[in-house]
Parts: sequence; C-alpha cells; structure tokens
Amino acid sequence: MFTEELFQSYKAMGIDQKVLDFSIETENQLLERFRKLDDIAEFNQLKILKAMQDNRVSDIHFAATTGYGYNDIGRDTLEQVYADVFHAEDALVRPQLMSGTHALTVALAGNLRPGDEILSPVGKPYDTLEGVIGITESKGSLAEYGITYAQVDLLPDGGFDWDGIKSAINPRTKLATIQRSKGYAERPTLSVERIGELIRFIKEQNPNIICMVDNCYGEFVETIEPTDVGADLCVGSLIKNPGGGLAPTGGYIVGRREYVENAAYRLSSPGLGKEVGATLGLNATLYQGFFLSPQVVSGAIKGAIYAANLYERLGYSVLPNGTEERYDIIQAVTLGSAEAVIAFCKGIQAAAPVDSYVTPEPWAMPGYQCEVIMAAGAFVQGSSIELSADAPIKPPYTVFFQGGLTWHHAKFGILMSLQKLYEAGLIKL
Repeated sequence: MFTEELFQSYKAMGIDQKVLDFSIETENQLLERFRKLDDIAEFNQLKILKAMQDNRVSDIHFAATTGYGYNDIGRDTLEQVYADVFHAEDALVRPQLMSGTHALTVALAGNLRPGDEILSPVGKPYDTLEGVIGITESKGSLAEYGITYAQVDLLPDGGFDWDGIKSAINPRTKLATIQRSKGYAERPTLSVERIGELIRFIKEQNPNIICMVDNCYGEFVETIEPTDVGADLCVGSLIKNPGGGLAPTGGYIVGRREYVENAAYRLSSPGLGKEVGATLGLNATLYQGFFLSPQVVSGAIKGAIYAANLYERLGYSVLPNGTEERYDIIQAVTLGSAEAVIAFCKGIQAAAPVDSYVTPEPWAMPGYQCEVIMAAGAFVQGSSIELSADAPIKPPYTVFFQGGLTWHHAKFGILMSLQKLYEAGLIKL
C-alpha cells in the first residue's frame, strides 16, 4: 500500500505520478498470490536450514584454504549440504566453476566419450551452450571429440514430441540434456513435474541414458527440484538463484555419485577429482548466500509477476502471462521495437544500486549470434539474481527481465522501466 511518504520517495527517485497511479491497482490485486509465494519460500528456507543443522555447520567451515585445498572441510560440508537439499547422492560446489555454462560443460565432458550422442528433447539449448556442443563451430567443442548431437523440438503448443523423442533415441544416445528455463526461446519454462514426466519417458526407452537438467534460474521457485523427480544430474550457477546474491562466483553439479565424480575428474584432473580445489576464504559467503536464497528467489518471482501484469495491461505480449504458474525467475516481454527494448533496459540500469549512471547499449557479446543489450548494475558482475534485463536486438524484440535481491528493488526496477518508456513517448498511461 502506498503512503504519502512512499509516494514522495518514489517521486524523488524519478517516478512520475502517472506511473505510480497505474501501478497501484495491479500491486493490490497480487497480494494474495504473493502470500502463496511466501509459503514456498518458507518451505525452502526450512529445507536448507535443516540440511545445515544436520551437517553441523560451524564457523570452522568458513576458514580459508589455499594451494591444493586438501582437507577443506568447509568445502566438503557445503557440498554435503547441497546434496541433502537436492536429495542427491553427491554434489560438486566450487568457485572454480566459472558460470552455469562452464558447469554444464564440465558435466557433459566428464560423462561423455567419443561416439556418444547428446539428445536435447526440448529444442535448441541456450546460445552459450551452442559452442560447447558444436552446434556453432568452436574450438574445443564436444563435436571436435567425436560427440554428436541430436535435437527434438517442442510441439507448437509447448508439449513434448513423444514420438519424435522415441525415434531420436538410438544406441549411441548417452545423455539427454533438459533445459528448464526458456532462455531466449519463446517457449514455456518447464515445471519440475513436467521434467519428471519427460525423464520417466526417456528412462522407459533406455534406463541407462543420463538425464541432466540445466536448472539455471529455477532453483527454489518450487518446493521440489529436478533431482526429486529422477534427474541424474542437476546443474546451475551460484551467481543465479542458489547464491542468494552473495556468492561472488561459482557453480554446482548435484546428482548421482558416479556422474558427479566424473564431472569432478574433468574439473580438476583424472586421479584427483573432488580432493583438490582451494576455496580461498569464499565459504562463508557461499553458505550464507545459499541460506538466503529462498527469500531472494521469492522476491525475484514477485518482481516477474508484477512486470507481467503491468505490461500485459499495456497490451504487450508477455511470457509467462500474468496469471500463469511460475517455474523460473525470468519474465519475457515482447516490446516490438529495438527502441522500446533499449528504453526498457535503460530503466533497469537507472534503478541499479551500482552503475546507475551508465547507459546500456547493444553490442556484439561473445557467444551470441546477434547484438545483445544487457542492463545490470550488480554487486557481482553478471549476477542475474540481481536486478537485470537483457535482450537480443532482433525481431520480435523481446526483453528478458529477471532478478532483484529484494521484492522492493525488483518493483522499483519495473517502475523505472515503465518510466523510461513513458518519457520516450512509447507508452500512454
């Protein structure tokens, strides 16, 4: 509820009265839905708390290690906490995993051999993974090592092509990679329940196929994770959901012990695996970020729902729509022009606590096939659990909004995006 003091604060931050008036009704209509999100956050908070208590986490686990990192009990205990939270046999949680893409690369390279084939039953993966697999020619790709790739697109209604998947599975199919979030594709994000249905179908065809889920942007959005429904591996980035905005770098791989160990041997070296890897004093922030993540994720989901409802009222196409259930933190808004996309991103940048004075511009970002604009004034570079937005500059000119370490910051970012579109004469209120 807006008080007069709050109105004045928003005005002082550059938000026009018309933008505020437009937003009030929408927010009031979402209060009951937000309470349900609080219930999910509370459940996940207790799940993490129990895992930390069961593993007797102490300040001794925050001590730094250097060099080889032998006997790093903080690192080993954190990995057990992750394994317990995800109900998995083992976990690899390391600052040496530089991004979600790197974690996926390590998981793939550790578990595939020449002659094996990867199957994506949910269409083409996110842009940065194309070079890893070899869809886009790149030095060091899996394709260079004789690992092939097959793909089955989703049906036009977003459903699985069961017949196509069954036909695509062959004796060389070693691993199925399932991207939970939509990335830059205009398709629905997959719920954990739907991922479970897909995994069961694949295992019916061949129980030995490794089912790996790219869980980026999806952690703690629901009360269950892909490992609860049969995923052999689940992979993500610590500068997204599970880092809680505090993790300065890192990634995780959780799942069946054999497959996690294979990934560890690829990350370090054969014969060493999980036994090495200094944490350099980062453990405290990795623990604390994980502990805070359910609350941070909840705030980000509220921001995404708020954005969907506001922009839907203005007549824009949004995915998911304003009433759909949420399975990741990303909100896509199709704005229809490069000018509108750039104005939106300028608003997100102007709302940031860091680099708010910077003007984002489209550029040829490595790993992408067209110019991309990115708005993020983050404490951690590239952290998309923090308030951020990005968009490929190509039709239909869809911007992807995500993050916000608190609900109130996510809310301000959306209001500022509306403000910039309003100032540019691109919307009428």
